Amino acid sequence: MAPRAAAVSPARAAAYAVLVRVFEEDAYADRALRTAAGSLDERDRALAQRLAYGTVQRARTLDHAIEKLGRRRVHRLDPPVRAALRLGAYQLGYVDGVARYAAVNESVELVRRAGLERAVAFTNAVLRRLADGIGALLAALPETTAAQSALKHSYPDWIAQTWWRDLGADEALELMRALNEPGPPAVRLLRGEIDGMPDANVPGAWHVDRIDEAAFTDGRIWPQSVASQLVGLVVGATEGERTLDVCAAPGGKATMLAGEVTAVEVNEARARELEETARRLGAADVRIVVADGRALPAELTGFDRALVDAPCSGLGVLNRRPDLRWRAEPLPGLQLELMRAAAERVRPGGALVYSVCTVNADESEAVVDASGLEVDPTLAEEWPQFRHPRRPEFLQTLPHVHGTAGFFVARLIVR
Repeated sequence: MAPRAAAVSPARAAAYAVLVRVFEEDAYADRALRTAAGSLDERDRALAQRLAYGTVQRARTLDHAIEKLGRRRVHRLDPPVRAALRLGAYQLGYVDGVARYAAVNESVELVRRAGLERAVAFTNAVLRRLADGIGALLAALPETTAAQSALKHSYPDWIAQTWWRDLGADEALELMRALNEPGPPAVRLLRGEIDGMPDANVPGAWHVDRIDEAAFTDGRIWPQSVASQLVGLVVGATEGERTLDVCAAPGGKATMLAGEVTAVEVNEARARELEETARRLGAADVRIVVADGRALPAELTGFDRALVDAPCSGLGVLNRRPDLRWRAEPLPGLQLELMRAAAERVRPGGALVYSVCTVNADESEAVVDASGLEVDPTLAEEWPQFRHPRRPEFLQTLPHVHGTAGFFVARLIVR
Protein backbone atom coordinates (compact mmCIF):
# COMPACT_ATOMS: atom_id res chain seq x y z
CA MET A 1 0.00 0.00 0.00
CA ALA A 2 1.44 3.37 -1.01
CA PRO A 3 2.03 5.87 1.81
CA ARG A 4 -0.60 8.56 2.15
CA ALA A 5 0.52 11.88 0.63
CA ALA A 6 1.11 14.66 3.12
CA ALA A 7 -0.74 17.93 2.78
CA VAL A 8 1.24 20.99 1.75
CA SER A 9 0.14 24.38 3.01
CA PRO A 10 -0.69 26.98 0.34
CA ALA A 11 2.06 29.27 1.68
CA ARG A 12 4.77 26.61 1.42
CA ALA A 13 3.61 25.56 -2.03
CA ALA A 14 3.78 29.17 -3.21
CA ALA A 15 7.20 29.74 -1.64
CA TYR A 16 8.50 26.58 -3.30
CA ALA A 17 7.22 27.77 -6.68
CA VAL A 18 9.04 31.07 -6.19
CA LEU A 19 12.30 29.30 -5.38
CA VAL A 20 12.12 27.15 -8.51
CA ARG A 21 11.46 30.18 -10.68
CA VAL A 22 14.18 32.35 -9.09
CA PHE A 23 16.97 29.80 -9.07
CA GLU A 24 16.13 27.71 -12.12
CA GLU A 25 14.48 30.27 -14.42
CA ASP A 26 16.28 33.44 -13.29
CA ALA A 27 12.98 35.11 -12.39
CA TYR A 28 12.76 38.10 -10.07
CA ALA A 29 11.50 37.08 -6.64
CA ASP A 30 8.85 39.78 -6.33
CA ARG A 31 7.34 38.99 -9.73
CA ALA A 32 7.45 35.26 -9.10
CA LEU A 33 5.70 35.79 -5.76
CA ARG A 34 2.90 37.82 -7.35
CA THR A 35 2.21 34.91 -9.67
CA ALA A 36 2.56 32.14 -7.09
CA ALA A 37 0.72 33.81 -4.22
CA GLY A 38 -1.81 35.92 -6.07
CA SER A 39 -4.79 33.81 -5.02
CA LEU A 40 -3.79 33.40 -1.38
CA ASP A 41 -5.40 35.23 1.52
CA GLU A 42 -3.41 37.93 3.30
CA ARG A 43 -2.06 35.66 6.03
CA ASP A 44 -0.88 32.92 3.67
CA ARG A 45 0.55 35.47 1.25
CA ALA A 46 2.58 37.05 4.04
CA LEU A 47 3.93 33.65 5.11
CA ALA A 48 4.74 32.70 1.53
CA GLN A 49 6.67 35.93 1.13
CA ARG A 50 8.59 35.41 4.35
CA LEU A 51 9.55 31.85 3.43
CA ALA A 52 10.42 32.61 -0.19
CA TYR A 53 12.32 35.83 0.41
CA GLY A 54 14.15 34.46 3.45
CA THR A 55 15.22 31.34 1.59
CA VAL A 56 16.46 33.34 -1.39
CA GLN A 57 18.42 35.68 0.87
CA ARG A 58 19.96 32.88 2.94
CA ALA A 59 20.68 30.55 0.00
CA ARG A 60 24.45 30.56 0.39
CA THR A 61 24.35 29.64 4.08
CA LEU A 62 21.58 27.09 3.51
CA ASP A 63 23.56 25.41 0.76
CA HIS A 64 26.54 25.17 3.09
CA ALA A 65 24.38 23.48 5.73
CA ILE A 66 22.83 21.09 3.19
CA GLU A 67 26.25 20.07 1.90
CA LYS A 68 27.74 19.62 5.35
CA LEU A 69 24.88 17.68 6.86
CA GLY A 70 23.49 16.06 3.71
CA ARG A 71 26.91 15.22 2.26
CA ARG A 72 25.84 16.00 -1.29
CA ARG A 73 26.86 18.90 -3.55
CA VAL A 74 23.86 21.18 -3.95
CA HIS A 75 24.53 22.01 -7.60
CA ARG A 76 24.27 18.31 -8.48
CA LEU A 77 20.78 17.90 -7.06
CA ASP A 78 17.64 17.87 -9.19
CA PRO A 79 16.09 21.39 -9.14
CA PRO A 80 12.92 20.33 -7.28
CA VAL A 81 15.03 18.60 -4.61
CA ARG A 82 17.32 21.60 -4.32
CA ALA A 83 14.37 23.97 -3.85
CA ALA A 84 12.63 21.72 -1.31
CA LEU A 85 15.80 21.25 0.75
CA ARG A 86 16.50 24.98 0.79
CA LEU A 87 12.93 25.75 1.84
CA GLY A 88 12.98 23.13 4.58
CA ALA A 89 16.42 24.16 5.79
CA TYR A 90 15.38 27.82 6.03
CA GLN A 91 12.41 26.96 8.21
CA LEU A 92 14.49 24.69 10.44
CA GLY A 93 17.35 27.14 10.77
CA TYR A 94 15.78 30.58 10.82
CA VAL A 95 12.03 30.54 11.50
CA ASP A 96 10.88 30.31 15.10
CA GLY A 97 7.66 28.50 15.84
CA VAL A 98 7.64 26.21 12.79
CA ALA A 99 6.93 22.61 13.71
CA ARG A 100 9.78 20.32 12.73
CA TYR A 101 7.45 17.72 11.23
CA ALA A 102 5.75 20.34 9.04
CA ALA A 103 9.02 21.69 7.67
CA VAL A 104 10.29 18.19 6.94
CA ASN A 105 7.17 16.40 5.76
CA GLU A 106 5.82 19.14 3.54
CA SER A 107 9.21 19.67 1.89
CA VAL A 108 9.37 15.94 1.19
CA GLU A 109 5.87 16.05 -0.26
CA LEU A 110 6.89 18.86 -2.62
CA VAL A 111 9.52 16.55 -4.10
CA ARG A 112 6.96 13.77 -4.47
CA ARG A 113 4.54 16.13 -6.21
CA ALA A 114 7.32 17.09 -8.62
CA GLY A 115 7.34 13.48 -9.79
CA LEU A 116 10.66 12.55 -8.21
CA GLU A 117 9.62 9.57 -6.12
CA ARG A 118 13.16 8.20 -6.39
CA ALA A 119 14.44 11.25 -4.47
CA VAL A 120 11.87 11.20 -1.67
CA ALA A 121 13.87 8.99 0.73
CA PHE A 122 17.03 11.04 0.17
CA THR A 123 15.19 14.33 0.75
CA ASN A 124 13.62 12.98 3.92
CA ALA A 125 16.97 11.76 5.27
CA VAL A 126 18.75 15.06 4.59
CA LEU A 127 15.97 17.12 6.14
CA ARG A 128 16.03 15.00 9.28
CA ARG A 129 19.77 15.54 9.56
CA LEU A 130 19.18 19.25 9.10
CA ALA A 131 16.50 19.24 11.76
CA ASP A 132 18.95 17.68 14.20
CA GLY A 133 22.00 19.73 13.34
CA ILE A 134 21.38 22.99 11.52
CA GLY A 135 20.98 25.11 14.64
CA ALA A 136 24.38 24.18 16.03
CA LEU A 137 26.01 24.43 12.61
CA LEU A 138 24.75 27.98 12.03
CA ALA A 139 25.68 29.11 15.53
CA ALA A 140 29.23 27.82 15.09
CA LEU A 141 29.93 29.67 11.84
CA PRO A 142 32.60 32.32 12.50
CA GLU A 143 32.42 35.94 11.33
CA THR A 144 35.87 37.27 12.09
CA THR A 145 36.82 38.00 8.49
CA ALA A 146 34.91 39.33 5.49
CA ALA A 147 34.90 35.89 3.86
CA GLN A 148 33.62 34.19 7.02
CA SER A 149 30.88 36.78 7.48
CA ALA A 150 29.80 36.40 3.85
CA LEU A 151 29.17 32.71 4.44
CA LYS A 152 27.53 33.14 7.83
CA HIS A 153 25.17 35.91 6.70
CA SER A 154 24.76 34.74 3.10
CA TYR A 155 26.29 37.41 0.90
CA PRO A 156 28.66 37.21 -2.06
CA ASP A 157 32.25 37.70 -0.98
CA TRP A 158 32.62 40.97 -2.89
CA ILE A 159 29.79 42.64 -0.98
CA ALA A 160 31.27 41.64 2.37
CA GLN A 161 34.69 42.87 1.26
CA THR A 162 33.22 46.19 0.12
CA TRP A 163 31.53 46.83 3.45
CA TRP A 164 34.57 45.68 5.42
CA ARG A 165 36.60 48.25 3.47
CA ASP A 166 34.10 51.10 3.67
CA LEU A 167 32.63 50.64 7.15
CA GLY A 168 35.02 48.48 9.14
CA ALA A 169 34.27 45.05 10.55
CA ASP A 170 31.81 45.97 13.30
CA GLU A 171 29.57 48.18 11.19
CA ALA A 172 29.78 45.81 8.23
CA LEU A 173 28.42 43.02 10.41
CA GLU A 174 25.63 45.25 11.71
CA LEU A 175 24.69 46.16 8.15
CA MET A 176 24.72 42.52 7.06
CA ARG A 177 22.39 41.56 9.87
CA ALA A 178 20.05 44.49 9.21
CA LEU A 179 19.71 43.70 5.51
CA ASN A 180 18.70 40.12 6.28
CA GLU A 181 15.61 41.40 8.11
CA PRO A 182 12.47 42.74 6.41
CA GLY A 183 12.58 46.46 5.73
CA PRO A 184 10.08 48.47 7.80
CA PRO A 185 7.19 49.73 5.62
CA ALA A 186 7.11 53.46 4.97
CA VAL A 187 4.94 55.68 2.81
CA ARG A 188 4.78 59.27 1.62
CA LEU A 189 1.55 60.89 2.74
CA LEU A 190 0.14 63.18 0.06
CA ARG A 191 -3.21 64.01 1.62
CA GLY A 192 -5.69 62.83 4.22
CA GLU A 193 -4.90 60.78 7.30
CA ILE A 194 -3.46 57.30 7.81
CA ASP A 195 -2.69 54.96 10.67
CA GLY A 196 1.00 55.17 11.44
CA MET A 197 3.70 57.36 12.88
CA PRO A 198 5.36 60.33 11.16
CA ASP A 199 9.10 60.07 10.75
CA ALA A 200 11.01 62.23 13.19
CA ASN A 201 13.45 63.55 10.58
CA VAL A 202 11.90 63.54 7.10
CA PRO A 203 8.69 65.58 6.64
CA GLY A 204 5.91 63.72 4.87
CA ALA A 205 7.35 60.27 5.57
CA TRP A 206 5.26 57.90 7.68
CA HIS A 207 6.05 54.54 9.24
CA VAL A 208 3.16 52.08 8.90
CA ASP A 209 2.45 48.48 9.84
CA ARG A 210 0.99 47.73 6.43
CA ILE A 211 0.31 49.46 3.13
CA ASP A 212 -3.30 50.70 2.99
CA GLU A 213 -4.38 49.48 -0.45
CA ALA A 214 -7.37 51.82 -0.61
CA ALA A 215 -5.23 54.85 0.20
CA PHE A 216 -2.69 53.72 -2.39
CA THR A 217 -5.34 53.27 -5.08
CA ASP A 218 -6.74 56.73 -4.32
CA GLY A 219 -3.29 58.33 -4.57
CA ARG A 220 -3.30 59.45 -0.93
CA ILE A 221 -0.09 57.58 -0.16
CA TRP A 222 2.90 56.28 -2.07
CA PRO A 223 5.04 53.40 -0.76
CA GLN A 224 8.51 54.92 -0.52
CA SER A 225 11.37 54.50 1.93
CA VAL A 226 12.28 57.38 4.20
CA ALA A 227 15.70 57.57 2.53
CA SER A 228 14.15 57.83 -0.93
CA GLN A 229 11.91 60.66 0.27
CA LEU A 230 14.96 62.37 1.71
CA VAL A 231 16.49 62.46 -1.79
CA GLY A 232 13.42 64.23 -3.19
CA LEU A 233 13.58 66.84 -0.45
CA VAL A 234 17.30 67.41 -0.99
CA VAL A 235 16.61 68.42 -4.60
CA GLY A 236 14.78 71.42 -3.17
CA ALA A 237 12.77 72.23 -6.30
CA THR A 238 10.41 75.22 -5.94
CA GLU A 239 7.53 76.66 -7.92
CA GLY A 240 8.70 78.54 -11.00
CA GLU A 241 11.78 76.33 -11.45
CA ARG A 242 12.50 73.67 -14.05
CA THR A 243 13.92 70.35 -12.86
CA LEU A 244 15.33 67.48 -14.91
CA ASP A 245 14.90 64.04 -13.38
CA VAL A 246 17.07 61.44 -15.12
CA CYS A 247 16.24 57.73 -14.59
CA ALA A 248 12.90 58.82 -13.17
CA ALA A 249 10.81 55.62 -13.03
CA PRO A 250 8.85 54.53 -11.09
CA GLY A 251 8.28 58.19 -10.19
CA GLY A 252 8.36 58.44 -6.42
CA LYS A 253 10.93 61.22 -6.40
CA ALA A 254 9.77 62.97 -9.60
CA THR A 255 6.29 63.41 -8.15
CA MET A 256 7.75 65.08 -5.03
CA LEU A 257 9.29 67.92 -7.00
CA ALA A 258 7.63 71.34 -7.24
CA GLY A 259 7.62 73.41 -10.41
CA GLU A 260 7.98 72.05 -13.93
CA VAL A 261 9.51 68.56 -13.97
CA THR A 262 10.90 66.74 -16.99
CA ALA A 263 11.11 63.06 -16.09
CA VAL A 264 13.35 60.98 -18.36
CA GLU A 265 13.17 57.20 -18.59
CA VAL A 266 14.92 55.01 -21.17
CA ASN A 267 12.64 51.98 -20.86
CA GLU A 268 9.24 52.39 -22.50
CA ALA A 269 7.46 50.00 -20.13
CA ARG A 270 8.88 51.80 -17.11
CA ALA A 271 7.99 55.13 -18.69
CA ARG A 272 4.37 53.97 -18.84
CA GLU A 273 4.66 53.01 -15.17
CA LEU A 274 6.02 56.49 -14.47
CA GLU A 275 3.10 58.06 -16.34
CA GLU A 276 0.66 56.02 -14.25
CA THR A 277 2.39 57.10 -11.04
CA ALA A 278 2.14 60.78 -12.00
CA ARG A 279 -1.54 60.36 -12.88
CA ARG A 280 -2.33 58.48 -9.67
CA LEU A 281 -0.60 61.08 -7.50
CA GLY A 282 -1.96 64.09 -9.36
CA ALA A 283 1.46 65.34 -10.47
CA ALA A 284 0.20 67.33 -13.45
CA ASP A 285 3.45 69.25 -13.95
CA VAL A 286 5.52 66.12 -14.62
CA ARG A 287 6.34 65.76 -18.33
CA ILE A 288 7.63 62.32 -19.34
CA VAL A 289 10.29 61.85 -22.00
CA VAL A 290 11.43 58.44 -23.22
CA ALA A 291 15.16 58.82 -23.81
CA ASP A 292 18.59 57.63 -22.74
CA GLY A 293 19.85 59.88 -19.97
CA ARG A 294 23.30 59.81 -21.58
CA ALA A 295 21.97 61.15 -24.90
CA LEU A 296 19.23 63.61 -24.02
CA PRO A 297 17.23 65.44 -26.71
CA ALA A 298 18.78 68.81 -27.61
CA GLU A 299 15.76 70.81 -26.43
CA LEU A 300 16.20 69.59 -22.85
CA THR A 301 18.48 72.31 -21.55
CA GLY A 302 18.65 75.30 -19.21
CA PHE A 303 17.27 73.52 -16.15
CA ASP A 304 17.53 75.06 -12.70
CA ARG A 305 18.04 71.68 -11.07
CA ALA A 306 18.68 68.07 -11.97
CA LEU A 307 18.28 64.79 -10.15
CA VAL A 308 20.38 61.81 -11.17
CA ASP A 309 19.07 58.87 -9.14
CA ALA A 310 21.32 56.48 -11.00
CA PRO A 311 21.12 52.72 -11.54
CA CYS A 312 23.45 51.02 -9.08
CA SER A 313 24.29 47.80 -7.28
CA GLY A 314 21.37 48.37 -4.89
CA LEU A 315 23.32 47.29 -1.82
CA GLY A 316 21.22 49.59 0.35
CA VAL A 317 17.95 47.80 -0.47
CA LEU A 318 18.95 44.13 -0.35
CA ASN A 319 16.30 43.39 2.28
CA ARG A 320 13.56 44.63 -0.07
CA ARG A 321 14.83 42.75 -3.13
CA PRO A 322 15.94 39.33 -1.87
CA ASP A 323 17.50 38.06 -5.10
CA LEU A 324 19.42 41.27 -5.80
CA ARG A 325 22.48 40.24 -3.78
CA TRP A 326 23.02 37.39 -6.24
CA ARG A 327 22.66 39.71 -9.28
CA ALA A 328 24.16 42.99 -8.09
CA GLU A 329 27.09 44.68 -9.78
CA PRO A 330 28.59 48.16 -9.37
CA LEU A 331 27.96 50.59 -12.25
CA PRO A 332 30.35 53.52 -11.75
CA GLY A 333 30.97 54.03 -15.47
CA LEU A 334 27.28 54.41 -16.28
CA GLN A 335 26.71 56.59 -13.23
CA LEU A 336 29.47 59.01 -14.23
CA GLU A 337 28.13 59.24 -17.79
CA LEU A 338 24.64 60.05 -16.53
CA MET A 339 25.90 62.68 -14.12
CA ARG A 340 27.99 64.46 -16.71
CA ALA A 341 25.20 64.36 -19.29
CA ALA A 342 22.70 65.85 -16.82
CA ALA A 343 25.15 68.54 -15.68
CA GLU A 344 25.44 69.78 -19.28
CA ARG A 345 21.70 70.53 -19.24
CA VAL A 346 21.72 72.60 -16.04
CA ARG A 347 22.19 76.37 -16.21
CA PRO A 348 25.32 77.88 -14.62
CA GLY A 349 24.75 78.23 -10.89
CA GLY A 350 22.12 75.51 -10.90
CA ALA A 351 22.20 72.40 -8.69
CA LEU A 352 22.52 68.71 -9.44
CA VAL A 353 21.64 66.03 -6.89
CA TYR A 354 23.28 62.64 -7.36
CA SER A 355 21.90 59.68 -5.43
CA VAL A 356 22.28 55.90 -5.44
CA CYS A 357 20.52 53.32 -3.24
CA THR A 358 23.74 51.62 -2.25
CA VAL A 359 26.45 51.50 0.39
CA ASN A 360 29.56 51.37 -1.78
CA ALA A 361 32.18 54.09 -2.07
CA ASP A 362 33.00 53.03 -5.64
CA GLU A 363 29.52 54.11 -6.76
CA SER A 364 29.08 57.11 -4.51
CA GLU A 365 31.87 59.45 -3.43
CA ALA A 366 34.30 58.07 -6.03
CA VAL A 367 31.85 58.88 -8.84
CA VAL A 368 31.27 62.39 -7.50
CA ASP A 369 35.02 62.95 -7.22
CA ALA A 370 35.52 61.78 -10.81
CA SER A 371 32.81 64.10 -12.12
CA GLY A 372 34.83 67.24 -11.36
CA LEU A 373 31.66 69.06 -10.25
CA GLU A 374 31.73 71.43 -7.31
CA VAL A 375 30.31 69.97 -4.11
CA ASP A 376 27.72 72.00 -2.18
CA PRO A 377 29.09 71.80 1.38
CA THR A 378 25.85 73.04 2.97
CA LEU A 379 23.97 69.81 2.36
CA ALA A 380 25.02 68.06 5.54
CA GLU A 381 24.33 71.21 7.52
CA GLU A 382 20.71 70.92 6.45
CA TRP A 383 20.54 67.20 7.28
CA PRO A 384 23.18 66.60 9.98
CA GLN A 385 21.51 63.39 11.20
CA PHE A 386 22.38 61.74 7.88
CA ARG A 387 25.90 63.10 7.51
CA HIS A 388 28.27 60.70 5.73
CA PRO A 389 30.57 59.06 8.30
CA ARG A 390 33.76 59.66 6.27
CA ARG A 391 32.87 62.44 3.86
CA PRO A 392 30.89 65.04 5.83
CA GLU A 393 29.95 67.01 2.71
CA PHE A 394 27.68 64.14 1.64
CA LEU A 395 24.77 62.18 3.13
CA GLN A 396 24.64 58.42 3.67
CA THR A 397 21.67 56.67 5.22
CA LEU A 398 22.44 53.29 6.74
CA PRO A 399 19.82 50.61 7.47
CA HIS A 400 21.38 49.58 10.77
CA VAL A 401 21.64 53.19 11.94
CA HIS A 402 18.64 55.00 10.48
CA GLY A 403 16.16 52.16 10.05
CA THR A 404 15.62 52.86 6.36
CA ALA A 405 17.21 52.01 3.01
CA GLY A 406 20.88 52.78 2.39
CA PHE A 407 21.20 55.85 0.14
CA PHE A 408 24.15 58.05 -0.78
CA VAL A 409 23.25 61.67 -1.63
CA ALA A 410 25.40 64.52 -2.94
CA ARG A 411 24.39 68.01 -4.04
CA LEU A 412 26.61 69.63 -6.63
CA ILE A 413 26.85 73.10 -8.16
CA VAL A 414 27.11 73.48 -11.91
CA ARG A 415 29.45 76.29 -13.02
